Amino acid sequence: MRKGLTRDALTILIPTWNEAVALPETLARLATLSPPPDEILIIDGGSTDETVAIAKAAGARVAIASRKGRGIQLNEGVAAARGPLVCILHADSVLPVDAVAVMRATLDDPQTVLASFTPRIAGPGGTRWGTTLHNWIKTWYAPLLFRPHLFFHGVRLLFGDHAMFFRRDQYLAVGGCDPSATVLEEADLCIRFAQLGRTRLVPRWVWTSDRRIAAWGPLKANWIYLKVGFLWAVGATKRLDALYPDVREGD
Repeated sequence: MRKGLTRDALTILIPTWNEAVALPETLARLATLSPPPDEILIIDGGSTDETVAIAKAAGARVAIASRKGRGIQLNEGVAAARGPLVCILHADSVLPVDAVAVMRATLDDPQTVLASFTPRIAGPGGTRWGTTLHNWIKTWYAPLLFRPHLFFHGVRLLFGDHAMFFRRDQYLAVGGCDPSATVLEEADLCIRFAQLGRTRLVPRWVWTSDRRIAAWGPLKANWIYLKVGFLWAVGATKRLDALYPDVREGD
């Protein structure tokens, strides 16, 4: 525990790269959380737009990662976090107003080592219920199909849009994410956490942008999600980048 912080102090960690479009709303909504988080930490991968300036103007602490990449950014961000509790939030996601209290109460259970909210994929046209339902059920069916021995030991696969949260010291103890990972790094993390305890999916929405579906179309987007998930499951992780193109400004 860092000096001056309580045992339940919480850092919201946002990995970014060229998120100037999405980040302002996310930071504005974080400012409405009650109670507030103890820290909002941006771990940036070398943005070429106004991401860092926007984060600093909103009062967030900013750290620059040694290189771009979800795995390395999360590892360096968690290492830099001041709170004993950490929530990883996408730059285009919105937490419920009582999220900090929910996370603290969930992690009060010593058997729970990793938890998340339930993602609701939405945009200007409303909720993408098909993708939202698929995201929910694949938390169970993905480990059941591809890691059944772990599924029956309580492993559930959480993904980036779940807003997963955990204890900082336990993340460090299991070695964090694969530093080379750029896609589905959270799935690997779930398996690493399984050695310490159980995973929980909290039945509260985290709202996540449908920007990928808007860019690709619903059928193409869900086909990409399935294909990437299957390749990850069979160990073909080196091919995932090419199959999961970026939709942010500056890509």
